[in-house]
Amino acid sequence: MTASLVIAVDGPAASGKGTVAAWLGKAYGLPVLDTGLLYRAVGVAASRAGSDPDDPEAAAAVAGKIDLLALDDPAFRTRAAGELASRVAVHPGVRQALNAAQVGFARRPGGAVLDGRDIGTVIAPWAPAKLFVTARPEVRAERRWRQLAAQGETVPFEEVLADIRRRDARDGGRADAPLARAPDAVLLDTTEMTIDLATDAARRIVEAARVGRE
Repeated sequence: MTASLVIAVDGPAASGKGTVAAWLGKAYGLPVLDTGLLYRAVGVAASRAGSDPDDPEAAAAVAGKIDLLALDDPAFRTRAAGELASRVAVHPGVRQALNAAQVGFARRPGGAVLDGRDIGTVIAPWAPAKLFVTARPEVRAERRWRQLAAQGETVPFEEVLADIRRRDARDGGRADAPLARAPDAVLLDTTEMTIDLATDAARRIVEAARVGRE
């Protein structure tokens, strides 16, 4: 493995970026950070504390106390947590509180894999390998609907699709660090791909980036 290989994996909700990032981390022996879990943790913690997730100051105060290593709470994987994450992520104070931890993770000796929505544009714009993973909204909604069903959450597909579209609009429309493809990020559309095809395509993108750097 080449030293300091940093892989930025960005994309909208349920695009497959988490699966791709986890696979790349295992393949290259790199630590992986799902930055979306940080925002989910902030949203859930704010809700549990009785704070308003839409209150910038309250949400930022919660973000300042989030433990980067304590992201295993099953509550962070729920549909409600995803909605809360999208709401707190619009606050510049929240993003500022979490950015330093993410940048520190990206600069770990040997490198790292980070997945999120602003890794290649804000957190690690210097990353040699950047992927922007996406898929059609209907396909992403079906994936999320199946995931929720497996977790015991019964939600009509139409509601999940509406959630996906609402989050896309909120994530892409926020003033601070909106969801966007970095100019040098390689697009990976997983709409018609199996997991095996998507991870193989991701590997080829990373390998091309490594060859280009060398």
